[in-house]
Amino acid sequence: MSQRELELFFGPQHIGMVGNFSITLNVKGDRIVEAKANPGYLHRGFEKLMEYKNWTQNFPMVCRINVIEPDSMEMVYAMAVESLAGIEVPERAHYIRMIVLELARLASHLFGAWAYSNMLGFDTVAQWAMAYRDYMLDLFEELVGGRVYHIYICPGGVRRDLPDGFEEKVMKFLQALGGHVPDFDAAFFNNRIFYERAKDIGKIDAEEAVELGATGQVLRAVGIKYDIRKIEPYAAYNNIDFEVPVREDGDAYSRLWVIRDEMLQSASIIMQCIEKMPKGKVYTRTPNPFKWIIPEGETYVRVESSRGELGLYMVSNGGNRPYRVHFRTPSFTNGILILEKLLENASIADVGNIMISLYVVAPEIDR
Repeated sequence: MSQRELELFFGPQHIGMVGNFSITLNVKGDRIVEAKANPGYLHRGFEKLMEYKNWTQNFPMVCRINVIEPDSMEMVYAMAVESLAGIEVPERAHYIRMIVLELARLASHLFGAWAYSNMLGFDTVAQWAMAYRDYMLDLFEELVGGRVYHIYICPGGVRRDLPDGFEEKVMKFLQALGGHVPDFDAAFFNNRIFYERAKDIGKIDAEEAVELGATGQVLRAVGIKYDIRKIEPYAAYNNIDFEVPVREDGDAYSRLWVIRDEMLQSASIIMQCIEKMPKGKVYTRTPNPFKWIIPEGETYVRVESSRGELGLYMVSNGGNRPYRVHFRTPSFTNGILILEKLLENASIADVGNIMISLYVVAPEIDR
């Protein structure tokens, strides 16, 4: 007797989903025949709304496109405005921006490690990851007064200089986190259960990854060493020595190992920034936000967020607000095209496994 094809709704309340994301699955037995991603309706219409607000009013809005890592959104928006307006950023501000961006990358990766380990039942590892992320949010709170949305990187530089003693606290945190790496490795990354649950799950090859527009860990996990910080350096990344971690197998196991290795590289980048950071001002003064007119023009800028290539195309028609805004977010391809592809013929038990390994943030899709 042949099996019936059934429709199964997966998420958004499932521990293997992200935010308000859900997936409609057509299944036979425990195998998925077809998957349709539903990114939901959390934060919407940012790109159109930004056309109705002036250049400065948009600055705190872009953070909401990625709640987990708002700083890359601030950076790409600031770079676009600076490109259109011809604003020069002070050298010290570049280094401070890099410290903030890499701290945000670490916080995002720790959040991802929490989500993945929690989904597989590694409760202790999940609590470790979330505890260290919370300590990092303490640093952001001291720096900007806010834990989730920071609104610190702005056109012209950063809002204010680092508070006294901040660099020492960052170094102390990084040393504590680094000292815990062997425990993370022993309890999770080198654990046989993680290997058996993640190896060869959600596998994609290099040709498919490029064809479907993969970026970030999804691309680097198939052996392609692609990182905007290296191929098109911004801020002062060309003055910093770091590696781009890659793996070869293109499965969930490889993607998590890339994230693990990237955390070590981010810690190294932050330490180098603290050592090399010059003295000087941290902000180039901009005009009154309600009278700020930016010349006609268009620009496309991009950065390497914790999820991959994040781009912003912006047009000015010579007014006091953007004429057109469009983001290129990594979750769009990873969370729709690649997710739906990898779920075909996968087991229902591996839906959350694949989903979280792709590192998707729903508002990046439905923006």
